[in-house]
Amino acid sequence: MRRFRICGSVFAAALLMIASATSAAALSQNTTLAQSTVVGLHNTYDDTTAYPYLAQALDAGAKLLELDTWDDFFTNEWKVSHSSPFGNNNNCVDASSSAQIYTGSANKDLGSCLDDIKYWLAAHPTSGPIYIKVEMKDGFGASVGMGPSQFDSYVNSHVGNILYRPSDLMSGYPSLDAAAKANAWPTESALAGKLVMYLITGTVELANPFHNPKSDVEYSTYLNGLKAAGTLNQATLFPSVLGAVTGDPRDKFTDATLKPWFVFFDGDASTYVTSVDTSWYDTNHYILIMTDAQNVAPTLDLHNPPIADAQARVALLAAHHASVVSTDWWGVPSVLAEVLPRG
Repeated sequence: MRRFRICGSVFAAALLMIASATSAAALSQNTTLAQSTVVGLHNTYDDTTAYPYLAQALDAGAKLLELDTWDDFFTNEWKVSHSSPFGNNNNCVDASSSAQIYTGSANKDLGSCLDDIKYWLAAHPTSGPIYIKVEMKDGFGASVGMGPSQFDSYVNSHVGNILYRPSDLMSGYPSLDAAAKANAWPTESALAGKLVMYLITGTVELANPFHNPKSDVEYSTYLNGLKAAGTLNQATLFPSVLGAVTGDPRDKFTDATLKPWFVFFDGDASTYVTSVDTSWYDTNHYILIMTDAQNVAPTLDLHNPPIADAQARVALLAAHHASVVSTDWWGVPSVLAEVLPRG
């Protein structure tokens, strides 16, 4: 009996590989961003053993990269590091062309990380879109000249010409929420060569009771101001609600005008699978990022699970309406490249 189950699993995985290979192109042509499931990598910038250069994570097929940022008011730049507020610790290089993304010394700032991704896309113009998850580790520093407007100016100076922005989705609609519910997202193919950047509140600011407002509230409040001024096209980020909870997680916002800005949601895959009706996200065409996919029972290896098991996990989370399955699976590039129908 056990031998039969293993063979069945392998056979199912083989069918899934064939379906994935044949459906990816069709999905990118015919479905919107909110109707497919892709796979991304957590803290790729920090995994210098697996990827000495950030661009190599894109070579492996990842459709989402995370960048943890700290606002360094001494140098007026955003550092990229997991735990060092005033130092860069990453695999980003100071490239100025596609030919340089695999050369030079590492440990550069956020602008250089974005440039690496930009030049990779320039060399792979039919690839994308690439999600960029920005964790503001210690929040914005508006009081020291590092608030949302300065962040947008900084990002625009590096990748402004390849961003898919909140204003792009909202065009012709009264809010991001209304546009998402109308499935106004472009198709995957229409977003080739583009970046879609979204913001999550940082772990350090969440633990700091004196840092208020938090990034999600601060950036969405800023978006209200841009909309009122007619300058929403300056915005580079989609704010997201962090954390998997039942019901509408935007109900936590006491300012009702902020809620329509949130069409991105990011939280723990295990909680979504076991405790949340995720069909709500799919029905409304919201973007749902499920993190730590390896921890859904039964748990899988953090970096290099069996390919069949990893494929089955991606398929499971796609069935549970994930837009992005976030993992640390640097050892299974064939899985990172998968594109599946959502739901």
